[in-house]
Parts: sequence; C-alpha cells; structure tokens
Amino acid sequence: MANGPAWHDRFPVAAFGDIPDDAFAPRHRIVRYFEDFAASVAAPVRCGVEVQEARKVGDRFRVETSEGMIEAESLVAATGPFQRPVVPALVPEEAVAAQMHSSAYRNPAQLPPGAVLVVGAGSSGAQIAEELAESGRRVFLSVGPHDRPPRRYRGRDFTWRLGVLGHWDATAPTPDREHATIAVSGANGGRTMDFRRLAAQGVTILGRAEGFAEGRLAVAADLQRNLARGDANHLAVLDQADAHARAHGLDLPREPEARAMLPGPGCLLDPILSLDLAAEGVGAIVWATGYRLDFGWLKVPAFDARGGPLHRKGVAEVPGLYFLGLPWLSCRGSAFIWGAWKDAARLADHIAARRTARGAPVALAGE
Repeated sequence: MANGPAWHDRFPVAAFGDIPDDAFAPRHRIVRYFEDFAASVAAPVRCGVEVQEARKVGDRFRVETSEGMIEAESLVAATGPFQRPVVPALVPEEAVAAQMHSSAYRNPAQLPPGAVLVVGAGSSGAQIAEELAESGRRVFLSVGPHDRPPRRYRGRDFTWRLGVLGHWDATAPTPDREHATIAVSGANGGRTMDFRRLAAQGVTILGRAEGFAEGRLAVAADLQRNLARGDANHLAVLDQADAHARAHGLDLPREPEARAMLPGPGCLLDPILSLDLAAEGVGAIVWATGYRLDFGWLKVPAFDARGGPLHRKGVAEVPGLYFLGLPWLSCRGSAFIWGAWKDAARLADHIAARRTARGAPVALAGE
C-alpha cells in the first residue's frame, strides 16, 4: 500500500529516480517500479496466474492455479489488505443507473450523467468526491467517523512525522483508533483533506448512510460529531508536531494557518437526514466502503472464527505458512511498501533457517 511521497513509498534499496522525492508517484509509475525491481533481482514472477486453492499435504503445500499445480515447502500469503471490496446491501440495484465500488472507479467520464453519491470519506472517497466536483458534477458525500491528519505541516509530510514520533513502529492500534478511517490526499501534489473546503467547492456533505426505503437514503444525524472528531484529530497532530519541534530544537517554518477552520457550510449547520435520490438527480453511487480479508482459497487451519489469520508477526501456526502485507502484521507500517519490505526480510530469514534445520539447500534470489 502507498500513502506518501516518493521518498517514503519505496524499498530502501531502490529509488524511483525520475520522480522527485517529495512528489507523489502515479499508479502506473508505482506498477513499473515493482516490475523494474522484480527484473533487477530476477524474481520468478508469473503474472495473470490465479491461485484457486492451497492445501497442506504432508509436509508440503499443494497449490492449484489456473496454470496447473505447484508444490512447495513454504507458502507466503502476500495478498495484502485489499482483498474483497465491501459494498453494503443498502440501495437496490434498480434505484440508480450505476453503482460501483471505489476500486472500480477510474474517472468521472465512466459514470452515467447526473449527480453522484459517494459513500465513505476515507482517502479514496474524499479524493473521488473532490475529482467529481472539479469535473462539474453535483456530488453528495457521506462522511462517517474519521481522522484527517495534515498532509504537510511546517515543511514535513505526514509520513515523516509518523516516523519521528514513533507511530510507524507501534505494534498495536489504540482502542479508539482500531478501525479509524484516515482522510488524506496525495492528489494534485498532496494536500490536507478538509470537508469544509469540499463543501465550499459545492459538495454536499452528509452523515453516515444508514438505510434506504421508498427511494430515499436515510442519513444518520452524526455529521457534526464526525467532523468535530476529524478536526480534533487534525489539531492533535499539529500539537504533537509542535511539541516534537520544540523538544528537538528543530528550526521548522511556523504555519499558524494550519489551525484555521473554514466556516461551517449550510449542509453542516442544517444536516440532511433524508435524501431523495431521484429528486436530486443521482445517477450513480460510488461505494468507498473498504475491503475485507478473504482467505477462502487457503484450506488450512490457520484462521480464527472471523476468518482472520492466526500468526505471530507473519509466522503462522501451521509450519511453513507465512503472511505478509497485512495491517498490523508486526507494526503499523506493515501494510505499506517500506514496512512490508522489513517484514519480508524477517520472514525470509525464518524460511531460510527452517530450510537449514530441515537439511534443505537455501536458494538465493536470481539463482
């Protein structure tokens, strides 16, 4: 997963080269980055191969794929956190011309004419809503509880601050942040997400979508509370940054304007609690409602009652099975590019040690 500028969203041994350190690499460039790195280490990557099922037979894994069977002593499930898009069964398909998950969204032109309802205001939902509004679409954005840290503050990116404050190395989320949605933007060079600013651009901000009946979307009366929580988080991060600068004598430019709050928009002062989709001309709904894990293909006793993997920093209870790229695998950074790199190195050492203990030769990349 990527969430920061080029200096942050990369492996420590390979820079982008053609992307300035403080710039945000577009999706196609990140894809090419991985392709180039795989080629540089002669990794035996096989694209377009679907893993259909994996079982453990004796002391080996038997993996059925779209191109035949593979057997292996070790199996690393590195499918990441974005496995199965979640779309609530809230609005009937026939209620609007089109509904899609944010993972399928590419640009405003792919949506049918009319207004757009975006449900979910994490980084994806907020950026999609902003892009739609800038394209001239009328947009409704359903906002739930969220954090909205500053993209940059006093000349430093949000990801840098998480590092110096030790947050990337945290090994477990705090109870009040376990399921926090984070709204931060890397679009247009990266900027802080402010829902009041979106409202000033013409986006109608709503509370959480919580029901649908007779053509109307029921909206929770929680918009003011949700925005207040986001504002409190924003100011708390600024306080932490200021305290760190004072404690370490850092000569960073002051930025008092970062604490300024825009006036509350009309949709905040008088929130909409029921939205008639047809009357408002809503032609499409984009569900920016996240993902869930799906390890249904992995037929081994390595999961809890909710389907979550049982492991210790990526090492599963089933010998030879490993997980990589999951949120909080070993720390907060585990689902991000550089964090997965560190976890991968540790798991590779574990695999090599296990093979040595079993008397098997250890192959190096490129051999």
